[in-house]
Amino acid sequence: MANSINVNAGALIALQNLNATNKALEVTQTRVNTGLKVSSAKDNGAIFAIATAQRAEMGAQDAVRQSMQRGQSILDVGLAAGDTVTAALNELKGIAVALADAPKTYDAAGAVTGLGDSGKKLVADFEAIVKEIHSALANANFDGGNVFKKQTTDLKVTTNTGAANNTFTLKLATDDAGADGLAFGAAAGTAGAAGTFNQATGAWAAKANATTGTAPSALTDYSVANVEAAITSFSSTLADLGTKSKSLDRQLTFVNKLQDSMETGIGNLVDADLAKESARLTALQTKQQLGVQALSIANSSSQILLSLFRS
Repeated sequence: MANSINVNAGALIALQNLNATNKALEVTQTRVNTGLKVSSAKDNGAIFAIATAQRAEMGAQDAVRQSMQRGQSILDVGLAAGDTVTAALNELKGIAVALADAPKTYDAAGAVTGLGDSGKKLVADFEAIVKEIHSALANANFDGGNVFKKQTTDLKVTTNTGAANNTFTLKLATDDAGADGLAFGAAAGTAGAAGTFNQATGAWAAKANATTGTAPSALTDYSVANVEAAITSFSSTLADLGTKSKSLDRQLTFVNKLQDSMETGIGNLVDADLAKESARLTALQTKQQLGVQALSIANSSSQILLSLFRS
């Protein structure tokens, strides 16, 4: 190669190498600063797109987890109310047994026409406890959800981000109110009418003549058989709620594990190995210093040519 003052080939090569080193150093410094080897689409478009989609899925899984946690809370509140109702039903059975033996008055045909003082007190106790039961059922609310009330639409929670099979049913709209099995002969209707309960709210209204001197409209409503039937019915309801609560708990555990796996997978794609980047950073900084030195040497070559023209 001819010696020229117009073109310094050595300097050009040294400058190209120095620019390449500076660019690699910039990439390494970005990885060290962010902890990511793919922090933008510019780094790797395909990997960045995959990671972005998976991050969106993780965000959606957060909403799924919150929905299931809401469902768990609705069920837990229902089960807590169920403990109160179960205790009350056990007490009702004792009252029903006592009421069966309570003194009564009869007409000539043998029909019950009235109750003695002890009988009236027992009926009053029975009605008071039934009212407490229905009050507990009506107030078993969490965020507007109540598994004991009659639903206008299915009470569901979301269990996955897919378009199909992505819900878990807490209570169908076609299911009866939980109060139905605890009506003790009362009809469903508007709360406030004597001897009725409201399916939508679970509110209870005492039967006509329940605590007066005349006989209740249907003394058999207070029978031991009715109470036992209510206990059996409500036990089945609680068993169903318990099964659903366990199912939600298992699905929630799965979602948590799924999110952890997704987060690990995203990290495998985009996270930088900081140990390697640290070693690379040191090497590039050294290489940069040598490049600057090489460029300095190449630039000084034209000064050597001057020595040829000195007399």
